Amino acid sequence: MYYIKFIMKNNVLKMVEYLYLFLLTTLFIIYLFPGSLLGYLLYEDIGKQPDLITNPIGTSINHFIFFAILTFLATIINSKSNKVITSLKLIFLLSILLELMHLIIPNRSFEYLDLFANILGVLLIYFLCKLAKCTKFFT
Repeated sequence: MYYIKFIMKNNVLKMVEYLYLFLLTTLFIIYLFPGSLLGYLLYEDIGKQPDLITNPIGTSINHFIFFAILTFLATIINSKSNKVITSLKLIFLLSILLELMHLIIPNRSFEYLDLFANILGVLLIYFLCKLAKCTKFFT
C-alpha cells in the first residue's frame, strides 16, 4: 500500500512540475512578444491588455497573480529537489529582468507598478510558505 501512495505522490509532483514548466514557457512567450499577445487573441487588438480582475490598478494584478502561482508551484517542486530552474532566486530575478526587457521590446512599456506586482507576487508566496511551512505537506 505504501508503494502505491509513493507512486501517486510522485505522479502528482511530476504533473505539478510539468505545469510549472508550461507556465514558465508561457511567461517567456507573453513577456517577450512585441505587443499584447493575449490582447490579440482575446480582442484582436495587439495594443489592448486584458484584465483578469477589474480593479483600479489595471493589469498589474495579472502580474501579481501569475508570479504568485509560479512561485507557489516552484515551492512545491523545491520541496523534493533543489533544481536551479525552480529556484526562488531565479524567479525573483526573472520577475525583474523580464519587466526591464520591456524597455527594449517594441510595443511594450516598462511600468514600475508591474515590476512591484511581480516582486510582490514572488515575495508574498515565499514568506507565506515560510510562515506556514507549506513545503512539509509535499515531502
